[in-house]
Amino acid sequence: MQVKKVVTYIAVAFVVFYLFTQPQNAAAAVRGVFDGIVNGANQLAVFFTNVVT
Repeated sequence: MQVKKVVTYIAVAFVVFYLFTQPQNAAAAVRGVFDGIVNGANQLAVFFTNVVT
């Protein structure tokens, strides 16, 4: 469990560093993830709509 905690702290430190040094790229990455989630949800909605009709 100690390794998992260290890896988590390193990942959080990297994200914070990235946010402060590359804010535009970090925002674009978050926007890309959000767009992917929205696209996936829309595809599921289309699938279930086609199943029901």
